[in-house]
Amino acid sequence: MQQKYLIFIGVLILAVLAGNFAEPVYFDKGVDFLNSKFSLHLPHMWSKPYVLGLDLQGGVNLVYQADLSTVTDKSAAMAGLRDVIERRVNLFGVSEPVVQIQGSDRLQVQLPGVKDVKQAIEMIGQTPYLEFDEARDEASSKQILDKIKEVQAAQDKKEDIQKIKDWELAFQNPYIKPTELTGKYLSKATVVFDQTTFKPQIQLQFNSEGAKLFGDITARNIKKPLAILLDGASIIDTTGDGKIDQNDLYAPVIQDKITGGTAVITGDMSAATANDIARRLNSGALPVKIGNPISQETVGPTLGTVSLQKSLFAGMLGIMAVVIFMIVFYRLPGLLASIALLIYVAITLSVFKLVPVTLTLAGIGGFILSIGMAVDANILIFARMKEEIKLGRDLSLAISEGFKRAWPSIRDSNLNSLIVCAILFLFSTSFIKGFALTLSLGIVISLFSAIFITRILLLVVVGKWAHKAKWLL
Repeated sequence: MQQKYLIFIGVLILAVLAGNFAEPVYFDKGVDFLNSKFSLHLPHMWSKPYVLGLDLQGGVNLVYQADLSTVTDKSAAMAGLRDVIERRVNLFGVSEPVVQIQGSDRLQVQLPGVKDVKQAIEMIGQTPYLEFDEARDEASSKQILDKIKEVQAAQDKKEDIQKIKDWELAFQNPYIKPTELTGKYLSKATVVFDQTTFKPQIQLQFNSEGAKLFGDITARNIKKPLAILLDGASIIDTTGDGKIDQNDLYAPVIQDKITGGTAVITGDMSAATANDIARRLNSGALPVKIGNPISQETVGPTLGTVSLQKSLFAGMLGIMAVVIFMIVFYRLPGLLASIALLIYVAITLSVFKLVPVTLTLAGIGGFILSIGMAVDANILIFARMKEEIKLGRDLSLAISEGFKRAWPSIRDSNLNSLIVCAILFLFSTSFIKGFALTLSLGIVISLFSAIFITRILLLVVVGKWAHKAKWLL
């Protein structure tokens, strides 16, 4: 009995936390009232916004067709193109962009919240720039770092930085400097395996001009790292400090002068990491031309707001309809199932925030559908309970048997739905993926709601008194 009530208290605490996290406005208002009334310093609920998709937030949907006429490995070229454009839109500051391959030669780019469509198209259409930079000596690094401090001090005092001698140095990388070797001299990058250790390596093949430049760079930088940058960002700076040194696991260090135009990057890397780096190198060296988008769709923020409001209204109507149905047909158990359903909604919305799930109209549709499926499990359980009560079972035994006998049907039906969701998620486009993801999360949480929360509510609320009021059951 004690364990039952402890679990019940735990469920209540979970419900309160999930509800206030999903919608913290009312909790925060209460905290503000108490703080002003009693001079307290209570904190607000942790706030994390929902991630809204293009159709709810507004933005731009662009479709590009790549020119693969001169490309042999089309799938690798498209994967490299996707990586480059994804990094570009992330640098552009777009929240939750979607960049995905459609078919064999098309790329879809969704930019939620973007208003300047022209600038976005120009940014995406730029040719990726691959460069090989060498390390600066300590004196040059110190000179630039000192100049950065001097410029920062002048900016803090709101002084004109152009009056500082050699102020341009403050805007250079203090650790690396560019060379003449760029992506246009790289013929290809491939993953090979060491014949002795069988560890993956990245082999670089330069053309004749690149071979000469690479030979000169390696000759003057023996035992020093070589920085490889794509669009100004290192593709192998694993520490993320903007500095290519011994702290970076996969940063190539030049061991000797390399002639012949072939070099190998070695290190303790996995095959997946090696393939990823090679693909990025190839995407910078052999960019796929995409030109202007073949399709452009703009969704205004006003239309997105209206869609969101209508979706939320539809969801509220759906919940109300389900609650009324459950109470009318199943009375007290239906009321308890409705309470469990509200807890389920709060938990699911909290999970959407935590993951986070990008909510689209299709995703909200999947969530609303999962509400009905959450109640479906309760209906099966209550039907079994009715049968047990008619057989003269004790209430606690009827509840236990009802859950036990209904579980195989609940498990099989929900497993089938999850299999369909997995197929939709793996082999469909973004909108259907959103539907499949929210529906599958809803199904998993609904199982917890029906089997655990509804059961504990029944065990706590339905006591011996229910024998005298069986009409409530």
